[in-house]
Amino acid sequence: MRKSNRSFRLPPLLPPAAEPEETHNPMSKLALLFPGQASQYPGMGRDLAENFPESRAVFEEADSALGFSVSKLCFEGSEDALKLTENTQPAILTVSVAAYRALETRGITPDFAAGHSLGEYSALVAAGAVTFFDAVTLVRKRGRYMQEAVPPGEGAMAAILGLSPADVADVCKKAAEHEVVSPANMNSPEQTVIAGGAAAVKRAVEIASQSGAKRAVILAVSAPFHCALLMPAQQRLEPYLRAVKFNALRFPLITNVDGEAITSGDEAREALIRQVTLPVRWLESVREMIDQGVNIFVEVGPGKVLSGLLRQIDRSVRCFNVEDAASLHSTLDKIAQARAEAPES
Repeated sequence: MRKSNRSFRLPPLLPPAAEPEETHNPMSKLALLFPGQASQYPGMGRDLAENFPESRAVFEEADSALGFSVSKLCFEGSEDALKLTENTQPAILTVSVAAYRALETRGITPDFAAGHSLGEYSALVAAGAVTFFDAVTLVRKRGRYMQEAVPPGEGAMAAILGLSPADVADVCKKAAEHEVVSPANMNSPEQTVIAGGAAAVKRAVEIASQSGAKRAVILAVSAPFHCALLMPAQQRLEPYLRAVKFNALRFPLITNVDGEAITSGDEAREALIRQVTLPVRWLESVREMIDQGVNIFVEVGPGKVLSGLLRQIDRSVRCFNVEDAASLHSTLDKIAQARAEAPES
């Protein structure tokens, strides 16, 4: 995207509203979920910057770290500009961390966190494993390297609906014919996204349709994420991840690659390296948190994609979201109410 010569000024701040201190019921565990690509939309984050100084500071830091106005991209950028992977990733990360800072300032501390693909970086910033400055710099590179790993038209992704993850894995084996095609996002019991070479993905879509899938459709994405074709991106990103300092996590994170909790910085770094070419085990990650007693989930960042997936996984848990001032205040009220209704230990 061509840089503008006009300097972009963030909107003036409104005074933050006073918030009551959070009361924590030990029987009511809470997890934060951070979204990945496809959650972006024009204008995202502007309301946060207008209303919360801690959120505005995140946008200012992103602008400084990257040397261009991420703020302008989020607040005024076109849908096409936001779809460019090297733009999408820092933009979503910035909005997600801005939303988290507003939530954190008002006393919310999670028992667990998880992020979908790119969102794992947001979750690790929230957990204190990596600084926001380092994370936004890393994901700008991550987006560019992913974009450049496979020439345009040679890779593809597709969503398979109505088949189990195991059935989709079998479909991929049948469709491969010595080419790459594999599950990329195991999102819910009936939604799996696959990735690989364009021809192999097309074959998989046809086989899935013949095997009883409710829907099997090629996605409009710029690269085949989370598959072996992304190894060049993983190899380019790894040295930068190894050069960044990772700290112990303030709360456990459920990783995409294993669907298990980690608490050390070294584990976090290794998970991010492996994550580029391995599938996002979102279904397993959510189920692990529920098994650990989580019954309140908060999606932190733009959109409600993860909230929708959560409803497909387990309708018995509660899910709220924070992406602007209105949703923040509503979520704080709903968390307080949910915890008040939970039985005491």
